[in-house]
Amino acid sequence: MLVLTRKSNQSIMIGDDIEVSVLSIMGEKVRIGIQAPRDIPVFRKEVYLEIQQERNGAAASEDPRGEVNEALRKLGTAAE
Repeated sequence: MLVLTRKSNQSIMIGDDIEVSVLSIMGEKVRIGIQAPRDIPVFRKEVYLEIQQERNGAAASEDPRGEVNEALRKLGTAAE
């Protein structure tokens, strides 16, 4: 992990397209601004982890349904 020290109104660059700016420091809270292209998603980590859990849960729950639907389809064609 790279650790940098920045003061208020200072920035860091990530590649050529992403700028992270320290907007203000109030006690233990730091306000940052992130300027990035629209096609690069930016999330707070806790939100990102929730999204990943939902995606993994959806993928896991879709597989069994697909298997059940396929089995029902086979039963339907066997009964005909």
